[in-house]
Amino acid sequence: MALANFGVIGLGVMGQNLALNVEEHGFQVAAWNLEGDWTDRFVAENKGCKLTGCKTLEEFVRALERPRRILMMIAAGKPVDMTLEKLRPLLEKDDVVIDGGNSWFKDTQAREAAMAPTGICFVGMGVSGGQSGARKGPSLMPGGKHSAYQSLKPVLESIAAKTASGACVVYVGPDGAGHFVKMVHNGIEYGDMQLIAEAYDLMRRGLGMTAPEMAEQFAEWNQGSLESFLISLTAHVLRVRDEESGQPLVDRILDKAGQKGTGKWTAQIALELGVAIPTVAAAIDARVLSSMKTQRVEAEKLLHGPKGAKFSGARAEALAAIKDALWASKVCSYAQGMNLISAGSREYKWNVKLGEMARIWTGGCIIRARLLSAISAAYQRKPDLTNLLLDEALRPELESAQTGWRRAVTTAQSLGIAVPALAASLTYFDSFRTASLPQNLTQAQRDAFGAHTYERWDHPERGPQHTEWTKETI
Repeated sequence: MALANFGVIGLGVMGQNLALNVEEHGFQVAAWNLEGDWTDRFVAENKGCKLTGCKTLEEFVRALERPRRILMMIAAGKPVDMTLEKLRPLLEKDDVVIDGGNSWFKDTQAREAAMAPTGICFVGMGVSGGQSGARKGPSLMPGGKHSAYQSLKPVLESIAAKTASGACVVYVGPDGAGHFVKMVHNGIEYGDMQLIAEAYDLMRRGLGMTAPEMAEQFAEWNQGSLESFLISLTAHVLRVRDEESGQPLVDRILDKAGQKGTGKWTAQIALELGVAIPTVAAAIDARVLSSMKTQRVEAEKLLHGPKGAKFSGARAEALAAIKDALWASKVCSYAQGMNLISAGSREYKWNVKLGEMARIWTGGCIIRARLLSAISAAYQRKPDLTNLLLDEALRPELESAQTGWRRAVTTAQSLGIAVPALAASLTYFDSFRTASLPQNLTQAQRDAFGAHTYERWDHPERGPQHTEWTKETI
């Protein structure tokens, strides 16, 4: 039997679909899973495909041509380290091992450094698109040695999603760059989902719209500037009926959202790097608050919002305002994510190309959207763009949308409907466009109670200053 061109370890939903994607593009694939019956079943269910099922890791490694190219699709954390420990003695110089899970980028940096002395290349690769993307074409974000990427390029470009701008894969940068970018991608995804949920809540509770009516509205929005996978998916979700009651299934779902950790990681590293990501942070907080279902049910009996508050006005105008708010807030969310990638790239010397990150997100991935083409174009025009809000094409659109944006947020607050991500995005916009913020007072307070010093804007040459504020007040 001919040696396989590519190997996949881990035959869960993502691993199986990626293996079939690779095979479909002309490669012989070797497969191994810790539970051997999974491997047997996978091969049996896909008779006629160029698949080599392996019983042991030793057999798996022997089944691959050199230099070996191996993709691990296993749970992040200890399973990755345990598998690498077993693989390392079996591999040789120039073999490439890819971690395609959602690993913490600093773990990826450590693993890449540990493997380097052996000559074995370790690649941390973000994979976005879910089950469907894995099978039909995901967005791929590989990081590691460039030579390792060159070895993987024929396979990755074959299996990645394709758009008018090319395959949705590009070399991101050294060591943990790929997993860092995937982490931020997921943070943006958190923000996107929360913004859509808030728009839904404004339509549901504010305008009294039914699920079918909202489905039609999201479907209509998906034909314009808001076109995206998540907007389209929302329209589909709102149309599904519960088989038991015949009512919209979404209305039967408990309002407790889960999270797997990448959103939290995004917020943590943003704090470390000093980057403001209020939209993502609001989305994380919203999921945490949603988990407090018992407390919220009790609080609703005791804490009351605006009395008699009810929407009054033209529904069409309100929907137009919600659309503007959703679009403008999405721009802010992407701007925050791009700023975080830029900060990470500077800190770790990765030289990540922001325009390319937006480009490879235009297809395959969960956050794919029409807006990303505009974002990619913005960074092509000006690669050193300091903030997406300053782009010459997006800036006038944001300014035009702000009237509806403000109306939507104000309406929500007057009705007592929480819109943390929409409001956080608007606050980000207003703070960023304001030359003089009130933190002059904050700095004076810090100096007054802790002698932390301050600088004068009218005399910057004087450097840090300190004043005995209490003494002067007295």
